[in-house]
Amino acid sequence: MVNWDLLLILIFYGLILLFYSRNKKKFQVQAKVFFLYKTKIGLKLMDRIAKWFPALLRFIGLISIMTGFAGMAFIFYFLLKGTIDLLLVPEAAPAVAPVLPGVKVMAGLPVLSFWHWIIAIFVVAVIHEFSHGVFARLYNVRIKSSGFAFLGPILAAFVEPEEKQLSKEKKRVQLAVFSAGPFSNIILGILCALVLGYVTAPIFTSMYQGDGVVVGGVVDDFPAAKAGIEVPFTLTGINGVKVRDLDSFVNVTDRLHPGDKAGLETDKGEYSIVLAKNPDNETKSFIGVTSFDVKRKLKEEVRVKYGRVLPAVFSWVHMLVFWLFVINIGVGLFNLLPLGPVDGGRMFLTGLFFFTNKPDKVKRIWGFISFFCLLLILINMAPYVWKLVVFIIKPLALLFGA
Repeated sequence: MVNWDLLLILIFYGLILLFYSRNKKKFQVQAKVFFLYKTKIGLKLMDRIAKWFPALLRFIGLISIMTGFAGMAFIFYFLLKGTIDLLLVPEAAPAVAPVLPGVKVMAGLPVLSFWHWIIAIFVVAVIHEFSHGVFARLYNVRIKSSGFAFLGPILAAFVEPEEKQLSKEKKRVQLAVFSAGPFSNIILGILCALVLGYVTAPIFTSMYQGDGVVVGGVVDDFPAAKAGIEVPFTLTGINGVKVRDLDSFVNVTDRLHPGDKAGLETDKGEYSIVLAKNPDNETKSFIGVTSFDVKRKLKEEVRVKYGRVLPAVFSWVHMLVFWLFVINIGVGLFNLLPLGPVDGGRMFLTGLFFFTNKPDKVKRIWGFISFFCLLLILINMAPYVWKLVVFIIKPLALLFGA
C-alpha cells in the first residue's frame, strides 16, 4: 500500500534540491548544513506594523519576555522529567518527537498528512520570524534580509537583524526581540485551541462517530502480546460489548478484573485472553495494549443530508486547526529551551548578564546548560532514530534474505 504522504515529501524535497541546484549562487551556506535564501519579502510590512501601535507593542513585549522565561522553565522541567521517565519507567514515551508527515510518531496523535504538515510549518515559521522582525523594527534595529532556510532537511524561515546594532541595545530590548517569535507561536496555538474546542471539534463530533479503537502497540509478556495479535489492529468489542471509542473501551475494561477471561473482537479476528494485573494498580485488569487512536465513520444521517464531500472537507479543516495548535505550541516551547542559538538560548545568555558582568562566567554557564539540553534531546530522539534504522534495514533484510 502506497504511503502517499511519504511519497509527497520525497517529491517535495526533490523539488527543493532542484531549486537549490539552479539557484546555488543565491544561497548562503553556513557551517555546511545551514542554507539561507535571502530576500527582502515582508520588510516594509514589518516596518509599517511596528509604527502602528508602538505603545501597545512595547507592552506586549514585556508580556512576551515574562512568558518566555516562564515557558523556558516549564519546557526545561518537562524535558528533564520526561528524560528521567524514559530511562527509568518501562513503556514511557519520549518527551519530544519529530513531526513528520505519514508517520505516527507519538501515541494519541493522528498521522500528520503532507499538506497539513507543509501548511502548518509555513504558518508557524512565517508568524515566528515576522514577529521577530516587527519587534526589531519597533526599536529601530535594521533588518538586513528575510527568507527561507534549511538546517539539513529541516524547513525554516528567518529574518536577519543587524546583530551588532541589536547587541548594543538594552537587555530589555534584546529580550523582547528574542522572545517575540516563540510568544507569537504560543498565542496562535492558544487561539487555535479555542477554535478547536468551541467550533471545529463540536461540529466534527456531531458528524462522525467512533467505529473502534485502533491499537498501535502491545506490551511484551502481557495478554495481547501472548495472543499473537498483529499490530496495528482495530478493537471493536470485548465480551460482546461494542467498543466504539476510548470512553467505551475504558467503561468495558473497568468492569473486568485480573484473571477474568476476555474475548477480543478485532478486524483481524477474535481472540480469547486471560487478563493480567495492571502494573500500576494490581487491583485492576490489564490487556497490555498501548498507542490508541479512534477509527471514525460518517454518521448515516449526515451522509444523507450533506453527502460525503462536505463532511470530508470540514474534517480536513478540523485537522488543520488541530495541527496548527499542536505544532505552534510545540515549536514555541521548544524554541524557549535554553539551548545554544535558538531563541531561548539567546534569552538565557542575555538574562545571565543581569546576575553577573563576567562574560567568561556567563559563557561557561550558558555552554554547560546548552550542552545538557542537547544531551536530553538526543536521548529522547534515540528511540525514533532506532525506529528509522529498523524501517530502513527491515525491507533490505527481507530482500537479501529472499
